[in-house]
Order: sequence, then C-alpha cells, then structure tokens
Amino acid sequence: MIGTEAGTSMAGTVADLQGDLNLIFVRARSLWKESAARLHPELQVAGYKLLSFIDRAGTANAHQLAERFEMDKSVISRQVRMLEDFGLLESRADERDGRLRVLTATPRASAQLSRLRAEYAARLRDGMGEVTEEEILAASKVFRLLAEV
Repeated sequence: MIGTEAGTSMAGTVADLQGDLNLIFVRARSLWKESAARLHPELQVAGYKLLSFIDRAGTANAHQLAERFEMDKSVISRQVRMLEDFGLLESRADERDGRLRVLTATPRASAQLSRLRAEYAARLRDGMGEVTEEEILAASKVFRLLAEV
C-alpha cells in the first residue's frame, strides 16, 4: 500500500503519532522530575521511578528492578542506597533467599506518592474533559499495543 494515497495518509498519521508520543515522553520526564523533587530535593528521576514501581508492586528486589527498567545492577544499587538514605525505602532479607533484599516503600513515601498520584489523576481528568470514556479506552489499547512493539 506504500505509495498509494492511503499509504501516504497512514504514513503521515503514524508520523503525527510519533510526534505526539515524543511530546508525551517529554512531559512525562518533566512530571517525574517534579515528583522526585517533591519527595526529596536530591532524588533523581531514576530513583523516583524505582520507588514508584516498588510502592505500586508492594515489594521488589534489585534483580526485578534491573530487569523491569533495563538498568545495570550497579545503578539500581546506588539508587536503592540513596532512597534508603532519604528515608523513602526500607530493605530486609528475603525469607526464602537470604542473599536477596526485599525492598518496600516507607509509610511516609507511600503516603507522599499517593498524594502525588491523586493530584496528577485530577490534572489528567481536568485536561481530558472533552474526551469520552470510549476514546480513553481506545487510547489505552493503543498504548498497550505500542508497549509491545
């Protein structure tokens, strides 16, 4: 279909989608940076993303984080150490394998993250006032498919 009018139209539509995704990624990075600073002035974006994941998951270990975020284990280790130093993360020995550390967000970090999520959810709802539930479901489907590409 390349070269046909429909193919050209689809190529333009995909190019527009790529541009819009780039804007979303820039905005997400900005929100992560803002959120990290609100949790702790020295918290890096990488640490915020790890902490947010751990909080949502309930617990995690460094191996899981390295796989999930495709980060080197040394980066994970440094971020975990900083999160612990900032009082945002706790670790304990894994009951099944004492070599592993189970990581959990502190109650204070969980409460702060919950507040941030609620604020951002309200901003998202306000910003999408004209979007129907069906359109949101369709967008979610597109994002899920793109995540698998």
